[in-house]
Amino acid sequence: MESTNSSNGTNGTNGTNSTSPRRYRLLGATALAGALAMTGPALTAGANETGPASTSASSDTGTAAVPRHALTGYWHNFDNGSVVQKLRDVSDQYDIIAVSFAESTATAGEIDFTLDPSLGYASEQEFKDDIAAKQAEGASVIISVGGQNGTVTVNDDASAQAFADSALGLMDEYGFDGVDIDLEHGINAEYMTQAMRAIHAGAGDDLVYTMAPQTIDMQNTGTPYFQLALDTADFLTVVNMQYYNSGSMLGCDGQVYSSGSVDFLTALACIQLENGLAPSQVGLGVPATPNAAGSGYVDPGVVNDALDCLTRGTGCGSFVPDQTYPDLRGAMTWSVNWDAHAGNAWSEAVGPHVHGLP
Repeated sequence: MESTNSSNGTNGTNGTNSTSPRRYRLLGATALAGALAMTGPALTAGANETGPASTSASSDTGTAAVPRHALTGYWHNFDNGSVVQKLRDVSDQYDIIAVSFAESTATAGEIDFTLDPSLGYASEQEFKDDIAAKQAEGASVIISVGGQNGTVTVNDDASAQAFADSALGLMDEYGFDGVDIDLEHGINAEYMTQAMRAIHAGAGDDLVYTMAPQTIDMQNTGTPYFQLALDTADFLTVVNMQYYNSGSMLGCDGQVYSSGSVDFLTALACIQLENGLAPSQVGLGVPATPNAAGSGYVDPGVVNDALDCLTRGTGCGSFVPDQTYPDLRGAMTWSVNWDAHAGNAWSEAVGPHVHGLP
């Protein structure tokens, strides 16, 4: 995702009924260590299921489920020359709003969040009230970790526990519905899986858990990001791969596709759809405007064509998938601020289309 001091994206190769923030029962050290030690898909009720909520989450507030087809957007906790926007002003088309970004601390694996004073909030409570208001409208508000400049190292038991503890702490403090993993400088799939399982154990099945890997990170199931997605698939909400700032990549048919086309979107999505992820766990991540990324911008009509190709078998380019995926989750954009800079043209075109998918 975008740097906090640049107008371009990466250079590389995700609501409560209450007006107060959600409160999670945080795990104690012993319980969290037990969660970290879990291996395999032991926690089977995932974010895409409709069963009763886990008893590990507090029951004093409710959470609106992520809709079957969802629009995700990243919100800037910084001023980069697009639009300075308070959370309350984000377009209602967005179902998941990822607050960008939590940052690392001096403790390995630990993350923290500091509200940027340039946004004009009078207090942190005003920001928390905005989160609660968006959730009351049915949106999920999550904290994104990483971005182009963000480096968080989770590579052993201690850092995995620190990541989980601090993420749950931010969810408790601000009322975030979950976590987005947007680490663009490498991840350790084994220990990030441990951390995410601990977060799921602490937050329960209402957790909204998203990822935004780069295209190179999802070319095959052997990459760390793909491994993380598969290892946490029982509660993963959606992978919104970044189809921008990318060179040419292989599609699932073994052919090479260049960015900026409907084929690039559909043929690369097919890799995820045919290699272990449910269609509901796959979304298309694109820039909201040409200024939002260094390359890879496509017109909203191309995004809609790709969505139709994957879900209905219409609007395809030269690549036509062998089957359709009506449960495809939807689309993501970097960012809601760049979208607002262009009068919300992207969300007004893509949002209704996503919500009208079969």
